[in-house]
Amino acid sequence: MPTRRIWKLIPPAPGASRLACEAGISPLQARLLINRGITEKADAAAFLSPCLSQMIDPMLMKGMEQGVAVVLEAIQDGEKITVYGDYDADGLTATALLLNFFSDIGVPADAYVPNRLMEGYGLHSHAIQRLCQGGTGLILTVDCGISAEREVALARELGLRAVVTDHHQVPPTYRPCWPVINPHQPECSFPFKDLAGVGLAFFLAVAIRAALRERGWFNGRPEPDLREYLDLVALGTIADRVPLVGQNRMLAAAGLRRMADSRWAGIRAMMEAAGVNPSAIGADDLAFRLAPRLNAPGRMGDSEAGLSILTADRDETARDLARMLNVANTRRQGLEQGILDRIAAMLQADDRLLDRRTCIVWGENWHQGVLGIVASRLVDQYHRPSLVVGIQDDMASGSGRSIDGFHLYRALNRLSPLFDRFGGHAHAAGFRLPAASLQDLKRELEAIAGAELTQQDLVPVIHADAHLFLREVDRQTVADVASLAPFGEQNPAPVFLACSVDVAGSRVVGDRHLKLRLRQGETVHEAIGFGLGPHHPLHGERVDILFTPELNRWQGAETIQLKIIDLRRTAEANP
Repeated sequence: MPTRRIWKLIPPAPGASRLACEAGISPLQARLLINRGITEKADAAAFLSPCLSQMIDPMLMKGMEQGVAVVLEAIQDGEKITVYGDYDADGLTATALLLNFFSDIGVPADAYVPNRLMEGYGLHSHAIQRLCQGGTGLILTVDCGISAEREVALARELGLRAVVTDHHQVPPTYRPCWPVINPHQPECSFPFKDLAGVGLAFFLAVAIRAALRERGWFNGRPEPDLREYLDLVALGTIADRVPLVGQNRMLAAAGLRRMADSRWAGIRAMMEAAGVNPSAIGADDLAFRLAPRLNAPGRMGDSEAGLSILTADRDETARDLARMLNVANTRRQGLEQGILDRIAAMLQADDRLLDRRTCIVWGENWHQGVLGIVASRLVDQYHRPSLVVGIQDDMASGSGRSIDGFHLYRALNRLSPLFDRFGGHAHAAGFRLPAASLQDLKRELEAIAGAELTQQDLVPVIHADAHLFLREVDRQTVADVASLAPFGEQNPAPVFLACSVDVAGSRVVGDRHLKLRLRQGETVHEAIGFGLGPHHPLHGERVDILFTPELNRWQGAETIQLKIIDLRRTAEANP
């Protein structure tokens, strides 16, 4: 499997000078914005200065008016409300947001989060029956329910109210007779379709608060400031890898600012346990330091700890839970690495596996909670659709991840007779099937990929926004780049190309990271390449680099540092 990546320099953008002049921004900012499809002054201003005044009216969302009405009826009738969530970071933050909101407005509410290992994703009939027996009057789903027509119908048969909020795609045959809040519904006039589950929960809370205000609910009661909830929204939104543009960018930017003065004991405790500086927190801190800790207990089979920390009201309790999350995350990392090591041995023992367009591997008793992460690691390393499967008692359960150009759910749907159940979307899927059918799955999926993917599709491409000389990389360049943050899906951190750079120093830090001292003419910059340690030694070599400039803060001093995305010796060319 190829390890090289193709570099493609985006041509200079026509209209950059015009946009820079009209919007009063630098030529580099203008070029970066145009590379991201932003070509007009008003759009540039909104992108560079995201603020809550850009928030769209929640009532434009199909189902919002009906959903709010049902919630208010339950509140008026004194019915017990249960928020039915999910065990990942998006679902947990959405569940916690609504629990905290109901607490703030003086309405009792409970939550139900299914166990990842024992129950799996979504609504379950046995859980609905249990909630009914426990006195629940309204089931309010977050981040799930759009594919649970039968289960929600059961809730209605049992006499429960139900409101579904879900951001996943709507099945074409779905015909609910209860309120559904989902911007993907046909004829929904809400213009932004890519909210995370926690984003939908936030919009619902805004709408409920407005309706209660109109009814005089807050006469004599404190009205909650929903800006205090935005750090929860940012965490779930960034963790769920939804496009970080439009309303998501607005919510994430506001939430990151809120992190420095978070109201929530659990958020503060997680930042402390992860060594995150609240005053300098960025999207990467949420994606790679906080979210994995929040997800870890659920992956290990504990569906309660992640929600408990987000609803904790005492610092001591939150710190105890943060330590528990750290332990679960360490265990998760060990399980993940153990499976990766076994897969590496498989690939080394049979080099024919490296010639396939798909990577499908399985093993006895592989832990179900980490299979999706392992599949993601394989996609990162080998850039091809990857399925990782655990076998137990003659049954196989697995997770898959894919690349652009190969719709994984659609491919599995073509093989549906093989599965007991499956679900997912273009880039991710989960499934269960008899272990005896694994060889058929491997053969048939490879045939589909062979017809749909070329060898060129299996080589990852890195797009560079512009060519820069090292002398052009100054604090203004760093500021121009930072103005586009927060970075994420559909708004990646800008990447630049520098050619014929001399390596004045090369060493490995932390076992696998590459630390370089780079010189071009009279300009010298320090650089770090995470995971690029195998390129060492490079001292005395001349290299071309793809990099993102950033500020490195150490012991009170700030210096420019180049974050190396990829490098090659100058004589080398694209494959």
